[in-house]
Amino acid sequence: MPGASGASDERNGVTASEVLETRGHLMDSGVLAKVLDDVLAYGGDYRIDRLDVGKAHEDESYARIVVSAGDDESLARLLMRLQAHGVNQVDPGEAVLREVEQDGVFPEDFYSTTNLETVVRLGTTWVPVEQPEMDCGLLVEGGRVRTIPVSDVKAGQSVVCGAGGVKVVLPLREHSTTEGSFEFMASAVSSEKPQSLLLRQIAQQMREVKAEGGKVLWVAGPAVVHTGAAPAMVALVEAGYVDVIFAGNALATHDIEASLYGTSLGVDLAAGKGVEHGHEHHIRAINQIRKAGSIAAAVDQGVLKSGVMHAMVKNGKRFVLVGSVRDDGPLPDVYTDVIVGQRAMRAELPGVGFAIMVATMLHSIATGNILPASIPLVSVDINPATVTKLADRGSSQAIGIVTDIGLFLEGLARELVPGFTTG
Repeated sequence: MPGASGASDERNGVTASEVLETRGHLMDSGVLAKVLDDVLAYGGDYRIDRLDVGKAHEDESYARIVVSAGDDESLARLLMRLQAHGVNQVDPGEAVLREVEQDGVFPEDFYSTTNLETVVRLGTTWVPVEQPEMDCGLLVEGGRVRTIPVSDVKAGQSVVCGAGGVKVVLPLREHSTTEGSFEFMASAVSSEKPQSLLLRQIAQQMREVKAEGGKVLWVAGPAVVHTGAAPAMVALVEAGYVDVIFAGNALATHDIEASLYGTSLGVDLAAGKGVEHGHEHHIRAINQIRKAGSIAAAVDQGVLKSGVMHAMVKNGKRFVLVGSVRDDGPLPDVYTDVIVGQRAMRAELPGVGFAIMVATMLHSIATGNILPASIPLVSVDINPATVTKLADRGSSQAIGIVTDIGLFLEGLARELVPGFTTG
């Protein structure tokens, strides 16, 4: 549809413009509408020069759009925003590099990243960005490009500035209709689709990731313990389907409380009712681990003999616990400096091929902020707002399943662990 137009780019005040293009499933995914809405929301204007709409369901569409803004700075900001939708300049030129003048401060016109696959043109070479992450800068060192958070940048380093010389690529969208595919991900939040089908699909995805040598990352909240699902989680750890856990003080504390006292938040997990002095159990559990020196030391000393954290230590798996101002104790393994905790989380991401988030909103959002969009991400929570918030904050690949976390984990363990029973 050459020559189709939206709004004029000849209005008063418009002095800068750029020709952009995008391709993919623009119509059925709503991407094109979002792009045009963002242009206007950022005070810009647009003209659609070409629109080729795919005819069949699997066909991609193509759009060529002229966008304009009041000045070069406003246009650069607009171009960066549109790249979040996979829209790139037809002629991006070469990347502009500027030297950082102050530790922890980017140049004013730094390129603000998305979590999408990104490439940067250095001279005549397109260089892929290592470990894409949203809301970072692009650091160029030794001909390589990687994301860097503003807190870590140092004076003298070179970062990409402006939108020139940068392209992003949207993840491929699956159109398979086979039962083994992740077609259910076409809906952002699922509460009505058959749970057994969803479990089979997630289990199959996890098997494939492990077969390819990838890691499965779990982000878990204390409800794993409160709902009595810790045995299922332990079975998954022992079967090799939990490589890394991101959590806070609470999951580990209540898991250890359950191991030492048989309670979680002072409630007897077998009887389902509070016990005398049960409200003290979590802080006494913390005290025991602090005395031992660490969770791993408590396992080695025979203090901690069961539970999720015990299984992680015994099976040589990694965990990163990052705390908050609400924490009691905390456990000695908990990062109390959140910037240091973020670095520890990022260090565990290489090799992750699948992420599953269960019953935790804050840690899910925190993890979503550092995950590349190429890593499949499933959020399981009784509250549908959790996955909605993930998507709103840029984790466009986040898919939600609304269900009880205890039933979900037990069902997943039955799918993946031969002989697992809840009895």
